[in-house]
Amino acid sequence: MNDQQRKMENIVSLAKRRGFIYPGSDVYGGLSGTWDYGPLGVVLKRNIMQLWWKMFVEDREDMHGVDAAILMNQKVWQASGHVDTFTDPLVECGNCHGRFRADKLADANKCPTCGKEGTFGEARQFNMMFKTNVGPVDDESSVSYLRPETAQGIFTNYKNVVDTFYPDMPFGLAQQGKAFRNEISPRDFIFRSREFEQMEIEYFVDPAAWEASFEHWRQQVWKWTQALGLSDEHVHELEVPESDRAHYSKRTIDFEYDFPIGREELLGLAYRTDFDLMNIQNSSGKNMEYTVKGTNTKFVPHVIEPSFGVERSLMAVLSEAYTEDEVNGETRTFLRLPHHLAPVRYAVSPLVRNKPELAEKARDIYTQLKQKYGAVAWDDNGNIGKRYRRQDEIGTPFCVVVDFQTLEDGTITVRDRDTTEQRRTTLDELLAA
Repeated sequence: MNDQQRKMENIVSLAKRRGFIYPGSDVYGGLSGTWDYGPLGVVLKRNIMQLWWKMFVEDREDMHGVDAAILMNQKVWQASGHVDTFTDPLVECGNCHGRFRADKLADANKCPTCGKEGTFGEARQFNMMFKTNVGPVDDESSVSYLRPETAQGIFTNYKNVVDTFYPDMPFGLAQQGKAFRNEISPRDFIFRSREFEQMEIEYFVDPAAWEASFEHWRQQVWKWTQALGLSDEHVHELEVPESDRAHYSKRTIDFEYDFPIGREELLGLAYRTDFDLMNIQNSSGKNMEYTVKGTNTKFVPHVIEPSFGVERSLMAVLSEAYTEDEVNGETRTFLRLPHHLAPVRYAVSPLVRNKPELAEKARDIYTQLKQKYGAVAWDDNGNIGKRYRRQDEIGTPFCVVVDFQTLEDGTITVRDRDTTEQRRTTLDELLAA
């Protein structure tokens, strides 16, 4: 096992041990490709999503949010091409009957499960959408799908937003939400799963101005990776060649990250032209043209799409933050999480738990910090060294300790996660930060 494989195993172990991420349906033996988020994981995930919403919706004047239904009319997926083209190549082992993505096999002639060679048949295309029926009648007219992406919900609401808000061009629509893909081979922790969340923007532009908008969003993506605390050295742009681009794209940049599993796609930036709106116009008969305010100029907008995966962002954050160092001759594991993403900002403790006067004072400080910051934990379990190690592992930036000197002069000890340095300060200073 190399260092990166060991790091990945350690991250997965820490995530379960400390309540970030659990295997889905774990008590019943699990369900492949599904994951549950524990008390710390759900906060970290929400912090990432709230940061994205603030950066790309709340802090901009050209963006509107939408939240479309997961279940949509089957015509949406027919018009978008998903029914015909949203496929992966599937092969089956004739010996153990394991099924795999043909393009992801390390050895195209050897089954990774049973080890037999020459047992694969011809690859066939497997549609990854989860198919279901809406209503009590099970026939073709009731067919729907769990959406495999959030983008189409944005496109189907483009005309609604234009009719009700008439935003200036260019403008964007943003959405966060669940998506589902019946992956043949879910793998690599939360990197590729069957149920996940996306954060997507469709930015509608004048066709003549798409290149400037594309470059704007390329720069915005870099600001996003930096806001996540990812090192620029670990993020890479891959200009996707025409032969590998999606059928709707005229230009695509994949932003890749150096995960412990290797360099893999973190998010994508695509120029979708007018592919989606023209498909909707042709299939629905509804006019998708935008009329420039104060003119008779009309056109079907083109689209720049930055598409972000929540789970891949979270996995990158954990990968970047996972750190091992040595303190007093012992190996210390900690998460160097950015302070604005950490699930817990402060952990408050009495130096010892069997002194009522310390516990009472510590509780008062905990209550005031929690009223101000929310993400504050109470921790009086075990000795102070064990508390520090526990908080280090979950990425808490600061531990606040109430000791006997606190009772004398009101000062408290604050320990820094990254440096382990301790300093004395006051509650007022923390509340004013």
